[in-house]
Amino acid sequence: MKVIVDAERKNDAEWGLGVSSVWHVLNPQSLYSVYKLDKREGIWNRRTESGNRWQTSGSFAVDKEGIVRWENVSNTADDVPNFEDGVEALAWRVWFII
Repeated sequence: MKVIVDAERKNDAEWGLGVSSVWHVLNPQSLYSVYKLDKREGIWNRRTESGNRWQTSGSFAVDKEGIVRWENVSNTADDVPNFEDGVEALAWRVWFII
């Protein structure tokens, strides 16, 4: 398996990722998650390393034929995908082909 990280976010639009809404970033669930990060880990409003805070995030699992087998486009700013589902989607495909 090969993991590709698009830190410069050059391909976001090609994958259907764009600028999020105010609700995406400032909904009560996301704000509560920020509060929990401060209390549990001392993390509060980190500097944005790349892109901006309004960028929608997404993760994709693509097989060797270039077919998207799994995707997770974040519904809220605190949405973290279950990457095991993405790995499983690819592993099942490989197992099935053999």
